Amino acid sequence: MTILEFNIEYKTQWGEELCIAGSVPQMGSLDEEKALVLSTINGVDWTTDVKLQSIGKEPLEYYYFVRKNGNILRRETTPHRNIKLSANTDFTIQDFWKEDTYHSYLFTSVFTECIFKQPLKSFVAPRFKRSKLLNVICPYVKKTEHVVISGEGDELGNWDLKRALPLSPVRYGEWQVELNMANIADGAAYKFAIVDSCDLSKVHWEVGENRKLYAEELVSKRKNVSAEMALPYRYPFFQWKGKGVSIPLFSLRSEESAGIGDFIDLKKMVDWAVDTDQDMIQILPINDTTSTATWTDSYPYSSISIFAFNPIYISINGFTLKDKAKLKKLKEEAEELNKLDEIDYEKVFALKYNFLRELFADEGDKVIQSAQYIDFCEKNEDWLFPYVCFRHLRDKYKTADFREWDSYADYSKKKLEKLLKEDKESKHETDFYRYLQFIAYSQLGESKEYAQKNGVALKGDIPIGIDRNSVEAWTEPHLFNMNMQAGAPPDDFSVAGQNWGFPTYNWEEMERDNFAWWKRRFQKMADNFDAYRIDHILGFFRIWETSSHHVQGLLGHFSRAMPLSSEELHQWGFPFDEQRMAQPYIHESMLHDFFGEHVEEVKASYLDILSWERFKLKPICDTQRKIERLFEGKDDDKSNRLRDGLYGLCNEVLFVPDPYIMHNFHPRISAQHTYSYNHLNDYEKEVFNRIYDDFFYKRHNYFWYEQAMRKLPELIAATPMLVCGEDLGMVPDCVNWVMNELRILSLEIQRMPKERNVLFADLNRLPYLSVNTTSTHDMSTIRGWWLENRETTQNFYNNVLGREGAAPEQCTTEICEQIINQHLSSNSMWSILPWQDWMSIDEGLRRKNPDDERINVPANPKHYWRYRMHISLEDLMKEKAFNKRIKMMKR
Repeated sequence: MTILEFNIEYKTQWGEELCIAGSVPQMGSLDEEKALVLSTINGVDWTTDVKLQSIGKEPLEYYYFVRKNGNILRRETTPHRNIKLSANTDFTIQDFWKEDTYHSYLFTSVFTECIFKQPLKSFVAPRFKRSKLLNVICPYVKKTEHVVISGEGDELGNWDLKRALPLSPVRYGEWQVELNMANIADGAAYKFAIVDSCDLSKVHWEVGENRKLYAEELVSKRKNVSAEMALPYRYPFFQWKGKGVSIPLFSLRSEESAGIGDFIDLKKMVDWAVDTDQDMIQILPINDTTSTATWTDSYPYSSISIFAFNPIYISINGFTLKDKAKLKKLKEEAEELNKLDEIDYEKVFALKYNFLRELFADEGDKVIQSAQYIDFCEKNEDWLFPYVCFRHLRDKYKTADFREWDSYADYSKKKLEKLLKEDKESKHETDFYRYLQFIAYSQLGESKEYAQKNGVALKGDIPIGIDRNSVEAWTEPHLFNMNMQAGAPPDDFSVAGQNWGFPTYNWEEMERDNFAWWKRRFQKMADNFDAYRIDHILGFFRIWETSSHHVQGLLGHFSRAMPLSSEELHQWGFPFDEQRMAQPYIHESMLHDFFGEHVEEVKASYLDILSWERFKLKPICDTQRKIERLFEGKDDDKSNRLRDGLYGLCNEVLFVPDPYIMHNFHPRISAQHTYSYNHLNDYEKEVFNRIYDDFFYKRHNYFWYEQAMRKLPELIAATPMLVCGEDLGMVPDCVNWVMNELRILSLEIQRMPKERNVLFADLNRLPYLSVNTTSTHDMSTIRGWWLENRETTQNFYNNVLGREGAAPEQCTTEICEQIINQHLSSNSMWSILPWQDWMSIDEGLRRKNPDDERINVPANPKHYWRYRMHISLEDLMKEKAFNKRIKMMKR
């Protein structure tokens, strides 16, 4: 028989009980409803006994949780405790509650699988008659280090580190040692330390007083084990700093590329990261965007599937074809495309698909019978089946708009299974798309494994939206508001706001199954990445939403929100008039500014008279979507002036009606820049400003906090990845509350400070739990920004860089290096910089024209995403002196 006595110190409140769940039937078999309740006499010291007639081969797994009135209030953090048992042994176990600490980021797969990964040893049953088992939580140990115990007495080395006892890493961040108490005096002092495996002078002793060793006295012939489980290593001020590079996958260039970066090119990028002592590679979304099969599919944030990868990223280099003449032709075409400065998306797309169709014809029958392929399909069938059907039907009907797919417009798995069973061509096509996903996942998996082995983490990007013509919109339309469009309010990227065109999420419906859709999305991403960036994390608090008849983003509103009723507006003392303030205000005096010499034509063709010098838009153009259709195909200066002017008239409102609650309203964003606002009297402006500031910066803080906390904790806990949020733009105070509470890393950009009335962020005051960067894919690079505004550049040159005199016209390599060094020495955990900005420190390596470094222009919804590295990764690896410079740059 094995007897276990569990003890833990945990302060509870009245009515709360402490429970323990374990992997044996006597402890509920990890079923919380069958867990044991510990006993206490003071609400602090808890204990219980367990007797086991037999023990299994696996360690006992167990954990604690707090319950009140049948409801679980809190649980210990994972992973659960493990202890290897032995027969005929008495175990006295002193546990320490496993709290989610400030350093919980060290338990993400960035550290457990990449940066700090250690070769682990198995849990071992106690060997000694009178044994002391010490289990220590210490995630601060680098690959070249290990944990030791040192203290009084010969057994503990008499405080001599050369004779200290090493602990075994039994799980990541968890170290264990068994001591023979027959050789150690009770009360012996000791401490844990982290030592360099090659240099004992590099040592960190845990802080605080010496610990003491005690063990139970032997009272029988049975073995006795005194265990202290989950002892926290005392290292309160640990701070790790990392640096990395951000670059879209499509931008990679190697000598083996075919005009676009591919999954296997990532391995060469890992080699460069290792050579320059970088810890992370961050890329943009890589999901399939094939909607039109044209260059417009280059936009990586508009995917047709949240799971499928874009086959354009498949490397064709390692394959051969039976038709050698065709192989030679395609290889020559690939070489020509690889010479281009930018991506020719349509030609690369055609090349890859021509090659992959030939390859499938050659080896498809063999591959789809392989065990690896069958296993892939079985594990991914839930998303793979609807995706391959979507791709086939998109090709068949020449459109991704599934509403035009006749009897297949409404998703029916049964109907599609019947189609594939009866139609050989359809079956063949869907098999082809399955095959492509198998190759894509295999290649990215190979690169991820290579990165992890080399201590480099891959960071992916989760777009906030889905395309309204996508697999998910087709198969699960109830999860989305298809009559709404997601976007962003005006910011530094776009003065008219952004309308991404994506449907917004029906959060109420998603919450019914505890956000299973999002969990599946995050969990699938964890198969391929160790960290992820939540694009526009503000969308989990509230999303900027516009109705489907708007083109621009200015007439949007936050959803969910608490709109204002007309009664509430009057209570503010504001003379609200719905017709005057919630419909376009068009006055004679403003028309010339909008239309110039075309005013009379506009009045005749597009406006109706409302009253003296007041107009309204005619029914043919009373929404932006109608105006867009009126001017479709017209691109001359006059048409653009009229179209944009009419768009502007639509925006001339002070309040936007709420689409869900009648006669409720949202202040129009940036309303102070409208003619409608300028035509108010001083009193009306003053009251409107108070309403505006309260609505956007105070009214919703706790409401939006609750919205985010209903979603994010569950989603973050679904994977071990490191979570980073893109929290730029119009950020309410509650975003910082939530991100701090959940330890989500923020994004910090020096030239986009979050502190109001400040031109540049103070890098030394950035939060530690953050990622800083010099620029993002939506911004100009350092060199491009330097040229945008001479006054701002001069201010930065004198006050941030601390240099005297006039700023140089161009951003020199010396200045670029100073800026990068400032970021590396900031307070942020991570500095992840664009590849272009790393290149900027070398005159011979950086691009001649800074404008050629730009990846995206957010103000242009038709932007062609085609940026590529201008030198190959192979040539970059040869730049030994340059790479050493980056390696030596401090962090």
